[in-house]
Amino acid sequence: MIIQGYRIEAFHRPYHRAVDETITSVAEATGSYWLGFAVAIAGGLVLGAVVERVVMRFVDRSSPLNGVVVALGLVLIIQGVLGMIYGNEYRPAPAPFSRDAFEIGGVALLSRYDLFVFAAVGAVVVLLTLLFTRTSTGLRMRAAAFAPDVSRLLGVPVGGMLTLGWALAAAVGSLAGMLVVPTELGLHPNAMDLLFISAFTAAVLGGLDSPVGAVAGGLLVGLLLAYVGGYLGATVAPMAVLILLVVVLLGRPDGLFGKAKARTA
Repeated sequence: MIIQGYRIEAFHRPYHRAVDETITSVAEATGSYWLGFAVAIAGGLVLGAVVERVVMRFVDRSSPLNGVVVALGLVLIIQGVLGMIYGNEYRPAPAPFSRDAFEIGGVALLSRYDLFVFAAVGAVVVLLTLLFTRTSTGLRMRAAAFAPDVSRLLGVPVGGMLTLGWALAAAVGSLAGMLVVPTELGLHPNAMDLLFISAFTAAVLGGLDSPVGAVAGGLLVGLLLAYVGGYLGATVAPMAVLILLVVVLLGRPDGLFGKAKARTA
């Protein structure tokens, strides 16, 4: 939605950090992880809508680079503010389920928390698919993104649909941050930097306009990180992701599941 409407990739790293700090604060104050979970999702939803309404809507769209520069500037500002408020030391993040893996025949498999992550990702994919294919709101959002001028003539509130798209993207980004931070990353203003490169590579690999491709790309990048990290060392894994990104951009820039655009004279 954001890519089609604004021709830029959404940079949601600061949302991750902000909502993760919210989880920790609310969970410590109330003793309830799930209350913090709900507050963080709602906070990401509101933050995404505010960013679109207050900042991104007024960016000159004559060049896609303008939106990219503004988005990166927001990342740096929010990271700096969060660092001043919460500090720059790594803090542990709570997990709702045990991270001890089940073992079968002495082989460690998935943990309860891993199963929760898979279930959450699957639920998000199904819900977004139903939203964009089975509801009138989802169809309006798609129309506003792909053909805004025609949509306005047909009475579709394009501005409102783009705001809703940013809000949903920020909420999903918040959920992603909540799922990954309770692992080894922990809470830190720059904890998501390396993960952001991996996530962007996964999106490009699967196709920036394909939800199924994003999930498939994430699984492929995860396998790449696991095998390279296991056989060659953890320090080599980030280089492997960057190499994969370059190969995909050179060989198939539309991704595995993306729709190739026909060239015009």
